Amino acid sequence: MLRTLCIFGAIAVPFVSAAKAPAPKEASTFAGSTQTFQFPPPNVTVAIPDPDFPNKSVVGFPGPTPTGDEAFAIETAPAIAELNNISPIVRPDTADHEGEDFDVVHSWGNLSPAISIPAGTFGLPDASPIVPAGCSINQVHILHRHGARYPTSGSAPAAFAGRVHLAANSSAGVSFSGPLAFLDTWTFKLGAEILTPLGREQLYSLGVSSRVRYGDLLKGFNDVPVWRTTSEERMVDSALQFAAGFFGVQQYQTSYHQLIEIESQGFNSTLAPYDQCANANNAISNLGSTASNAWAAIYTVPTIKRLSKDVKGYNLTATDIIAMQQACAYESVALGFSSFCELFTEQEWKDFEYFNDLSFWYSNGPGNPAVAAQGIGYVQEFISRLTQTRITVFNTTVNGSVVSDATKFPLNQPIYVDASHDTVISAIAVALNLTSLASSGPLPTDHIPKTRQWIVSNISPFATNLVAQILSCPASDTPTHVRWILNDAVVPLTGIKGCREDVNGLCPFETYVKGTQARIAEVDFQFDCFGNYTVPSPDVIIDGRFPPSLRNGTSA
Repeated sequence: MLRTLCIFGAIAVPFVSAAKAPAPKEASTFAGSTQTFQFPPPNVTVAIPDPDFPNKSVVGFPGPTPTGDEAFAIETAPAIAELNNISPIVRPDTADHEGEDFDVVHSWGNLSPAISIPAGTFGLPDASPIVPAGCSINQVHILHRHGARYPTSGSAPAAFAGRVHLAANSSAGVSFSGPLAFLDTWTFKLGAEILTPLGREQLYSLGVSSRVRYGDLLKGFNDVPVWRTTSEERMVDSALQFAAGFFGVQQYQTSYHQLIEIESQGFNSTLAPYDQCANANNAISNLGSTASNAWAAIYTVPTIKRLSKDVKGYNLTATDIIAMQQACAYESVALGFSSFCELFTEQEWKDFEYFNDLSFWYSNGPGNPAVAAQGIGYVQEFISRLTQTRITVFNTTVNGSVVSDATKFPLNQPIYVDASHDTVISAIAVALNLTSLASSGPLPTDHIPKTRQWIVSNISPFATNLVAQILSCPASDTPTHVRWILNDAVVPLTGIKGCREDVNGLCPFETYVKGTQARIAEVDFQFDCFGNYTVPSPDVIIDGRFPPSLRNGTSA
């Protein structure tokens, strides 16, 4: 509206009166709500077989089908073909635009997708997964995690979405601006627990890679392999995707046997040992949450201050910051991209990575007294396979019905494949006494150490693989050496009694077996899993066991 303020001579000078200020923008009432979609559409059933869509055996005309010889790249190739594909994730930038040089995707801890990590990660820069010159490989044991999944039920991102939705529908309302403006219309599109498309791709690719590396070992089979997983949906899907990649989509169902162990309370399984370990389900298992939350209370302070400038009607907390950083990871591995990722600086992503490292160290790693006990059952099975000797004493999470059955638990396979979880693989690494992973511990909760080996994105990311190669040096039919490889980085075995430093991470076969049997003997499953004890403060444990020197007066 124009009004005349005054007249200077014959000229009227107008001014613009202040317009009525627009009402503050508020978040949509659906902000934070959950969106789901299911396919195939409801009430649609696909018949198998379907007479309208006959399968290949009915159609015929397959064309030529001769097979070639098996690949054996782990022995014949000059270098390893690295697993570095994160497609379909769009690599995000950081809030301070350091994303070109800094890799956000591999700062998500156990929520990062697995890649081939540098050779020297665990202290052996000159070692390679390629079989050392003069040696041959007799057997391989592949232990892998399931692929990328949706969050577990009741996850931090889901809870954050609920808080946003509640605030958006409150009488006061809430509004977001600047880099947080997307939250005004953001909805929670994630399911729970099951594999995402990326997760399916990861395990299929791992199966393909394993066939190219180790396929020649199939020539040592007299029957089809028996491979194991557990009963959870994502575990079965991961195992089947691996098999489809390894054997082929049309062939895998007739090329191997899939043993599915029940994952639930009351059922023994070395691939899900926490269900049979009381101290994996009480306050002792929460040590990691206590440690990581202490760190979060420090590192999120400047983040909260910075982001709060763009929020009205909602008070950000450390819990929200962690939830948003987790949402970045989960949305990325499920949807390909997340607006949450670019909210945080390079340093804040490093801080989040350390948050996860602390959580695993004190709950699922060397700093927890019940962790070696959880992993030791798998170690017993490994030695049983190496020595072709049946387990006869059942005092851990080993399933006696499985391992006593030669059909379900064969001892003469050239290739073994087992599927498990992130926390279990980290526990098995501790039980195996891969001490180089713990060399920089215990981890402080008030700062990030300048150097550390315990980095969860290297140890237990989605589709992580921990591989044991059984070798003969010089090449023969009799195994002479053992070594372990984690995501393509060879791990020293100097934590095993009698195993010496070796540039290729090798330990003599008999020495390794005896040293690992000694490790099995020193892990007290009954006490560490069921003992009524108090963890020492400060927690200086670095081998996953309750300190024997502190057991006086403590009952199991």
